[in-house]
Amino acid sequence: MMIQKQILLLSCLTAFVLLAMFEAGEGAAVGSKQAAGEEDKENLKKIFLQESDASNFFKKRGKRSIKSRDELNAENRQQLRADEHRREYYEEQRNEFENFVEEQNDEQEERSREQIEQWRQWHYDGLYPPYLYNRHRI
Repeated sequence: MMIQKQILLLSCLTAFVLLAMFEAGEGAAVGSKQAAGEEDKENLKKIFLQESDASNFFKKRGKRSIKSRDELNAENRQQLRADEHRREYYEEQRNEFENFVEEQNDEQEERSREQIEQWRQWHYDGLYPPYLYNRHRI
């Protein structure tokens, strides 16, 4: 931790010295105030970014830095939208399958009902209720 502070202090001091040398060298090179004014305008153009670049400058972030609130909200909205689409898709699939199973069961019930009806007609003994309840002991 102490080493990091020393490195940071040394780098800041070096940057300060270089800036001071750069400013001193530039001031000595300028001969007149008019030339200095033109150079200042030129330097300002170099320092300031274009408006389109400036708007994107702060939006860029490193991979390990935290996300902004807007970015987190946008990701959450995308996730919620994807969850909703997934839920709708599976609900639709489930409804289709339930309808298919219901149709299959209805067809099976219809076939078994027809078979039972045929069996009853074939075995009908003329008594009501059917013969099973009126069967005579032999």
